[in-house]
Amino acid sequence: MNKLPLEGIRIADFTWIGAGSFTTKLFADHGADVIKIESADRLDALRGSRPYAQGVPGINRSGYFADRNSNKKSVTLNLKTAQGQELARQLIETSDIVANNFTPGTMEKFGLGYEAVKKIRPDVIYLAMSMQGSSGPEHKYLGFGLTIGALTGLQFLSGLPDKEPAGTGTNFPDHIPNPCHAAFAVLAALRHRRRTGQGQYIDVAQTEPTVALLGPTMMDCAANGNVGGRTGNRHPAAAPHGVYPCQGVDRWIAISAGTEAAWSGLVAALPEVEGLRAAQFSTARDRVANRDELDAALAQATSRYDADALMTRLQRHGVPAGVVRSAEDIVERDLQLQHRNHWVRLQHPEMGEAIYNAPPFRISGHTETVRWPAPLLGQHTDEVCRDVFGMDKAEIASLRLKGVLT
Repeated sequence: MNKLPLEGIRIADFTWIGAGSFTTKLFADHGADVIKIESADRLDALRGSRPYAQGVPGINRSGYFADRNSNKKSVTLNLKTAQGQELARQLIETSDIVANNFTPGTMEKFGLGYEAVKKIRPDVIYLAMSMQGSSGPEHKYLGFGLTIGALTGLQFLSGLPDKEPAGTGTNFPDHIPNPCHAAFAVLAALRHRRRTGQGQYIDVAQTEPTVALLGPTMMDCAANGNVGGRTGNRHPAAAPHGVYPCQGVDRWIAISAGTEAAWSGLVAALPEVEGLRAAQFSTARDRVANRDELDAALAQATSRYDADALMTRLQRHGVPAGVVRSAEDIVERDLQLQHRNHWVRLQHPEMGEAIYNAPPFRISGHTETVRWPAPLLGQHTDEVCRDVFGMDKAEIASLRLKGVLT
């Protein structure tokens, strides 16, 4: 079997919660040795986040933490002690990448800011991904995914017309734009180092990748003075474009038929719906202008169908359509995910068998997968002390008694 692409790369991982943990997981999935530095005194908030396996709370039982931290090792260090900070520096000396997503100034309090770290490892790639970057009038503001969504305009644009902003919870900023942009920047820095021998300081302001997603909205505002607004599932220039009811309780289907080809397919797939052939729906412009009537006619038609059967029917006619699936649908009945071996089942020491998302891509010649489950808190402390720091059992026990290893 070929080596994974990032085997031989080590990351000293000081990240926590969502965006940072997902960023370093991307590297772990590609074979990097990711050593997560944790504290038993101040836990990663994800360790206390639902869902818990079998509904039983515990610091090693969070499914949220498990899915964002598989393929990693966990070491518990007390960074408030001089010896804990020295051990962190020793780990950094052997690491290619140092990653954190703390508020600016936090790593400096521990003597682990970039200027200090590059004296230990001059070619280090140092990733700092705070909410608003390392400088500026708001750079020390606190926040999570919800805050980022609010500050960037995502919250303002998300939801139903004439309703309060609904947003996307923490999911979107924390788990899509920010980890992917951060990981891409680190990969670029690795390539730069390979060519020049130079390290890099990477300053990711998590608001900025999220703003970048809203490019058309920002351009419309700059060019035309339009501030946008909440449109629900509708598209400003295409109809039908929405979610429509199907048979059963809370069963729905998403349909996007904005092109002439898709519209023709929709009409052909639902020949019994005479209303779709009305003159007021003849052109794309007509359909946008009369979208209320179109949505009502389409909803009346879809409500007579089973959602999965209708999706199959519409897709056969070239209509982009998808069942609005629940978590149960996705885990238990999604044939496409099953075909691609998306779900990986692993035994966890406390949770028992649990499912994990496989890396969402396939690279020829490699087998990226979840190799081991998320670590127990401090599971690899002794291993790292022995193999990286060169300690014996007595030294490890002494540091544990002193509270350096928590």
